[in-house]
This record gives sequence, structure tokens and C-alpha cells, in this order.
Amino acid sequence: MTRVKRGTTSAKRRRNVLAQVKGYRFGRSTKEIQANDAIAHAGAYAFAHRRDKKNVFRRLWTVKMNAALRPLGFSYSKFIAAIKKKNIIIDRKIMADLAENNPDTFVNLVNEVK
Repeated sequence: MTRVKRGTTSAKRRRNVLAQVKGYRFGRSTKEIQANDAIAHAGAYAFAHRRDKKNVFRRLWTVKMNAALRPLGFSYSKFIAAIKKKNIIIDRKIMADLAENNPDTFVNLVNEVK
């Protein structure tokens, strides 16, 4: 069998790893072992935070709606209960957008529920 030297393979892998951590601080951007650890942690955080983002946005929609509902004499929880009782199917993202960007339409929706 012919001999296979691994220098080019190792160098290519090292180049790829160091290219991924370009811009990181301290040894993470220059040392292979620290760079590998940094990539692993970055991937884990990215995975977890993609899922956390959904919760964060839902909480933001709740806050926006509650802020728009308080002057109209409603709380968020009472409004959601009333909307379900009336069988109005509209999601929180759309309602929060209406509350922020189209307040007149949102007031019409609230009056429909009252």
C-alpha cells in the first residue's frame, strides 16, 4: 500500500476551523483546540437561542398588546378570554402588529369584542 501523509488534510482542517473563529477574542481565534471549543459552544448557543427567540417574541407581543389595551379598559388576559369566547381567530403576532402600527383597526377589533 502507498503511504498517505496527512499534512495537507490537517492543514486544511485547521484553516477551516480558524476561518470560522475569525474575529473571536484572545486564543480562541488563533489556537486550534480553543477554536474548536469556541465553535462547539457557539453552535450550542445558536441552537438553544433559536428556540428561545420564539418565547421572547411571544412575550414581546403580549407586552405590546397589553400596553395598547390598558387605555381601552381591557387587560391582556381579559381580552384574550373575550376573543376566544367570540370565536375570533387571529393570532397574537398580528394583533400586536395592529396595536403598534394600525391603532384604529385595533380599536375596532377591541370594540368588536366588547
